Amino acid sequence: MNKRRIYTSLGIFVPMIYIHIPFCKQACHYCDFHFSTSLQYKTEMVNALLREIELRSPYLEDRKVESIYFGGGTPSLLEADEISRIIDAVAKQFDISDQAEITLEANPDDLNAAKVNALRSTPVNRFSIGVQSFFEEDLKWMNRAHTRQEASAAIMRVQDAGFENITCDLIYGYPLLTDEKWRYNMQQLIDFAIPHISSYSMTVEAKTALDHFIKKGMSPAIDSDQAADQMNLLIETLKGAGYEQYEISNFAKNGLYACHNTNYWKGKHYLGIGPSAHSFNGHSRSWNIANNAKYIGSIQTNQLPLEIEHLSVRDQINEFIMTSLRTMWGLDLEQLEKNFDYSVRSKIMEDAAPFLEQQQLILDDNKLRLTDSGKLMADHIMSELFIIEN
Repeated sequence: MNKRRIYTSLGIFVPMIYIHIPFCKQACHYCDFHFSTSLQYKTEMVNALLREIELRSPYLEDRKVESIYFGGGTPSLLEADEISRIIDAVAKQFDISDQAEITLEANPDDLNAAKVNALRSTPVNRFSIGVQSFFEEDLKWMNRAHTRQEASAAIMRVQDAGFENITCDLIYGYPLLTDEKWRYNMQQLIDFAIPHISSYSMTVEAKTALDHFIKKGMSPAIDSDQAADQMNLLIETLKGAGYEQYEISNFAKNGLYACHNTNYWKGKHYLGIGPSAHSFNGHSRSWNIANNAKYIGSIQTNQLPLEIEHLSVRDQINEFIMTSLRTMWGLDLEQLEKNFDYSVRSKIMEDAAPFLEQQQLILDDNKLRLTDSGKLMADHIMSELFIIEN
């Protein structure tokens, strides 16, 4: 399908489609996402994704789609024609905006000249490039598949091909990363004029290689003070370079927010396709089995390999608190009551009082927002505001 294809445009676009591509060349030491390093059944997986799009399409009542996001895993391992086939399958079931954001997560080593040229013929219009670091020793410690040279070359190649909507990922808070190296990593993306930067603190997930190395004394533990200091450096540096921190881990220039992720935080509905993918339609959440063989086998018999959780009012309120408070738009107390017809203002304000006093939260125009110091304790603050009882 040619990227210039005009999709039906109907009104306001709300739902999003997430496509999980469960393949990687190798396992990063810190990653606990679902993937396989074997591409043996890639064709069968693509066919299963196409079929699941048909089977799951009734999940979203609104047929209008604002964004499509290829995540993983490593979606850039797919061929351009496979990506186009998947987008075509979505277009058969939904009305996709002609302004839709269509993002492909990519590793730098996949973005060679041939791949970038092939992707120009697809509807993909945004790249999320997993740079993580520009230091060779750091990439090897993470077990990343690319080199620092490939990271720089991939960015320039995508830009030269005419793709302007680019985001790059960086990781901070790990033992090898000095503040000097951290400043260098950020400055590289600033110098490349990357309009959107996502940056995450290194976390140790159970059963990952990094977890094993730390437990065996083969790697130093993650230092929370280092992570906090480097998060402050991140905020200071990117704000100074003209980026807006519109979500705790995301920074954008000129209002180029990530449409797909922004809609997650605003509670919009989404359909997740592929093994381990999650879906949300306002009143229920579902997730697919995190097993490639079982996923393919189930879809081939027209059975959906998923579990469904019906969300209580309390669950929906807490979801609203958690997602909205991460953003610069904050937790809208009036909207909360309007959405759920459930008076929680007094309870939330009571629980928020200590954080307001310590200036970790601010209240402005009936919205609670995290301050920069509050962002360092975001998870704790959110949990303290959660509604515990139905």
